[in-house]
Amino acid sequence: MKLSIFGATGRVGNVILENALADHHHVKALARNPASLDASEQNLVVYKGNALTKEDVFNAIEDANAVISAMGTDGGTTLSGSIPLIIAAMKSFKVERIITIGTAGILQARSEPGKYRFQSKESRRKLTRAAEEHLMAYEMLRESGLKWTIVCPTYLPDGERTGNYRVEKDFLPENGRSISIYDTADFAYSLLTDRTFLNTRVGIAY
Repeated sequence: MKLSIFGATGRVGNVILENALADHHHVKALARNPASLDASEQNLVVYKGNALTKEDVFNAIEDANAVISAMGTDGGTTLSGSIPLIIAAMKSFKVERIITIGTAGILQARSEPGKYRFQSKESRRKLTRAAEEHLMAYEMLRESGLKWTIVCPTYLPDGERTGNYRVEKDFLPENGRSISIYDTADFAYSLLTDRTFLNTRVGIAY
């Protein structure tokens, strides 16, 4: 399979990249700092570029069979600014499948129906900027017509790879407190071949 990975230099994205290369997929990764990735990998092509630049995004997605994005909010509007470009490139090259890493904040609140977790008392975060960025990405993907899934982890320490975690459509599993970057990445990567959660958000936690 030919994959386009955004955010491959990040904690979750790098584990997804390792999984893809271990399975001998051909990967194109867009990175502002390509030196942080091992360009000697036979099946990896690294593009130096910016996810907010149309030409860079289109180059990274051309010929791909699927897209995985583990981009964060970067403290600004990188996420919400890049998603329209990714969607446009996918449609241009007829790529249907995209898996992204979101945040538990954009899952539905159990205690306050109709609200997202970041809008409710379930969220312990006082600042909502990052969640609002992820919400914009979710809304754009929801209306895109693509086959999307957003994996929404709660507190995300490095942790360990356990292979033992809970997932739930649209909600964070009850009493979920954390999930490692490894289990988050492994689950997201598994969705390339598992279509159970097409066009939905998925909460993940221990």
